[in-house]
Amino acid sequence: MSSTVTIQPLADRVVLEVIDETQQTAGGIFIPDSAREKPQSAKVIAVGPGRTENGVLVVPTVQVGQTVLFTKYAGTDVKLGSQDYKIVSEKDILAIV
Repeated sequence: MSSTVTIQPLADRVVLEVIDETQQTAGGIFIPDSAREKPQSAKVIAVGPGRTENGVLVVPTVQVGQTVLFTKYAGTDVKLGSQDYKIVSEKDILAIV
């Protein structure tokens, strides 16, 4: 996994590197991508400066390097070089793990 990203998210957006865990049954059979659940955990790669609400800057809670859980269909998938990222709004992040 790469932690050097040249993308700076705007407002309260967060760039995530999705943790795609290989799923295998107890018997050793690998589950194909088409039958797997979408991953919902990721490493925070970059965080925007925040958003303005009623004239006050609201700074994002998450920080670079944290592992988070996000909503299943959140964000936009982006490919930079050979690496895939997801850009989500901070409101789509459910928890810090």
